[in-house]
This record gives sequence, C-alpha cells and structure tokens, in this order.
Amino acid sequence: MRLRSLATAAAVIALAAPLTSCGFDYATERTYTPAGGANNREGVVDVLSAVVVSGAEGSGTFVASLSNNDGAEEQSLTGISGGEGATIEAAEFEGVTVPAAGLVNLAEPPADIVLTGDFTAGDFVPLSFDFGNGERISLNVPVVADDFGYWEGMDAS
Repeated sequence: MRLRSLATAAAVIALAAPLTSCGFDYATERTYTPAGGANNREGVVDVLSAVVVSGAEGSGTFVASLSNNDGAEEQSLTGISGGEGATIEAAEFEGVTVPAAGLVNLAEPPADIVLTGDFTAGDFVPLSFDFGNGERISLNVPVVADDFGYWEGMDAS
C-alpha cells in the first residue's frame, strides 16, 4: 500500500510540471518587438523603434515610426520635449501628420527633428510626445551613434 502511494505521488509530481504551463496568456500571443529602439503602444499613435541618432555630444536627430491606429482620422505629432528631470529641447519642427490607419517613418524622408541637451551615445533620454488629439506619452529613448547604420548620406546633428 505504501509503495502504491509513493508511486502515485511521484506520478502526480511528474505530471504537475507540464500541466502548469497550460492556461491563458501564452508567451507566443504577447506582443514582442525585438529592436534597438524603444516602443510605446499606449495611445492612438504607436511610437515604434524610437532612437536619437547622435553625431556629437549634446545633439541628435529623433527617428521613429509612427503608426496611427485610428482608421477614421489622421493624427499629428505636434511636439517633443524632455521628460521629467531631463534637460532636452527639440528645435521647432513642422508637425508630422500620420494618415488614418497609416504609418510614417521619420527617417524616410528625414523629418529633421533635432534634439539638444545633456546626452551622448549610449544614454537613454526620457522624452514626452504631444499629439494633436491631446494625448501625451512618455518614453525612455536610446541615444545611438550616427555610425550605427540608421541612414546613409544624412548628416545627423
């Protein structure tokens, strides 16, 4: 009897590990975007693969893809500023319009959104993005050297 109980307990333990992986929220169903840049999918406009490409300490060009999840109305990026505690400023730029259910890559053609502040390649900078619909999102964006292959023939500030 004792041997049978021991065998049953061993069988239950052996089956417990594989069965505990059953359930909801499978890893293959989660959004995962391997990239060198930062991503934010909280608002109507997704900010994807965001980086600051820097050719000199304290200056860089903001590059990202903007994806509009609103299928009915175009959206616009109206401003970028340093996040909490950051001394980063964006030079004035013309707003970036993202068509309804569309995507805009700020590197093609270059949007020339130049940032200045206390940063260098290898840093992460907190940035806040303002959109025409009133949304504001924040994101920690990596600063990469302009020799990293983000574009050819464009002079990064």
